[in-house]
Amino acid sequence: MRGEATVLHADLDAFYASVEQRDAPELRGRPVIVGGGVVLAASYEAKAYGVRTAMGGRQARDLCPGAVVVPPRMEAYSTASRAVFAIFRDTTPFVEGLSIDEAFLEVGGLRRIAGTPEQIAVRLRERVRAEVGLAISVGIARTKFLAKVASAVSKPDGLLLVEPEREAAFLLPLPVERLWGVGAVTAEKLHRLGIRTVGQLAELEAVAAEQLLGKAVGAHLHALARLRDPRPVDTTRRRASIGSQRALGSRPRPPGELELILTQIVDRLARRLRDGDRVCRTVVLRLRFGDFTKATRSHSIHPATDRTAVLLAVARDLLGGAQAEIAERGITLIGVSLSQLARADSLQPELPIDWDDDARLDTVLDAVRDRFGAASVARAAHLGRDPGWSPPTLPEHG
Repeated sequence: MRGEATVLHADLDAFYASVEQRDAPELRGRPVIVGGGVVLAASYEAKAYGVRTAMGGRQARDLCPGAVVVPPRMEAYSTASRAVFAIFRDTTPFVEGLSIDEAFLEVGGLRRIAGTPEQIAVRLRERVRAEVGLAISVGIARTKFLAKVASAVSKPDGLLLVEPEREAAFLLPLPVERLWGVGAVTAEKLHRLGIRTVGQLAELEAVAAEQLLGKAVGAHLHALARLRDPRPVDTTRRRASIGSQRALGSRPRPPGELELILTQIVDRLARRLRDGDRVCRTVVLRLRFGDFTKATRSHSIHPATDRTAVLLAVARDLLGGAQAEIAERGITLIGVSLSQLARADSLQPELPIDWDDDARLDTVLDAVRDRFGAASVARAAHLGRDPGWSPPTLPEHG
């Protein structure tokens, strides 16, 4: 026996769209698209028409003319996420968050006090439905990879247990796209070689997979195809960076509008730094141009900081240096990451300590937003503008 299936992968269904349907009963059962220029999320009713995340808004409306398009409400999604993660942590102390709407949970050793992993998963789903009003799919397996695949197969609003003796029968017939790390490019490369199922990839020798896909990728995917995934649920990893981005569509954006969007992103990230008692040493600007090429620019700061004004000044300089390329090639996405994070109390203060107006302003704004909501106060340049948040990027860990 290779051990019991004790890893849960819990994944909220069509998260942003489901929050909208929860909060507006008239949207329930109807196709819902979150985001106008670019689809940030789609309800299952919209997905049935072929609407997908990151699709252009016009294409999505052509596919699903009856869809209701709603603007994103990131504060509502963050609130719902916190409530769900509180249930996760009440279920087991071993929780590894992957993003705003999914996590791994290790429930081994809880049988005497909480029941079998399947019983725990049933109660978890019931609590999320009753306490947060959302559907969540859960996969249960011996490894994180198989649990994640199981939750995806069980969607929407499902529960699937993959017992150790059924692992091969479950995984091998699935398309190679189910493997963790197979994107469109890798899938196309495998398809050209006649490899369409996980089982066909597993039949290859490891060295052959590495020659076809590259040493690191080939070894990783071949190991997953042969049911090897030794990674435990990791609750100790500290986030090495935080980031957010906004998809812009294809229309031209003047420099002033890009700077406004940049300000919105940096404002939000700086507040997240302070909420977590963290400071950052490096600001990273991420751009995707109109020809779909990407560029990254970064600048390190000394000393590390959580000040909005300092981070925004650096980000503006990075954006200014890219304006010529943007003017020539257009821009479809802008994002910012704050990396090389450290605890705020780990740094030696420099003397004399200068509690200037920027620091006091950050503190006051944070307090107002905590009490009255994120939209209760804004910079003058933001007034009357579309907040237009894209989904946060996946957490990057160190």
